[in-house]
Amino acid sequence: MPTTSPEHDERIAKMTFSSVYPHYVSKVEKKGRTKEELHQVIRWLTGFTDKQLQQHIDDKLTFEEFFRKAKLNPNADQITGTICGYRIEEIENPLTRKTRYLDKLVDELAKGKKMEKILRDE
Repeated sequence: MPTTSPEHDERIAKMTFSSVYPHYVSKVEKKGRTKEELHQVIRWLTGFTDKQLQQHIDDKLTFEEFFRKAKLNPNADQITGTICGYRIEEIENPLTRKTRYLDKLVDELAKGKKMEKILRDE
């Protein structure tokens, strides 16, 4: 598996959450899941309320700012596997790993995984 490059990590850090969020919504809705389920997954990972999440979208926070404000779920390190060609647990850059945690949760939701399996502590 390739490890991430500094350029890759920098690109993720500067990407805005608001630019990716609509893709998350359409990905899960296309597979019959709801925006509310997506928000449940994001709340679990980040600790944000729906109001905070909307504010971060409105403020066009970068992923770097988004995850700096997040209170990452203590069980987030249980999110393992491969996403976008990277093995999550082998990603050294903490911000890139957190972003891939989110990608993996969205992916699991879209693939129809049961919510209690996605939310690893419930």
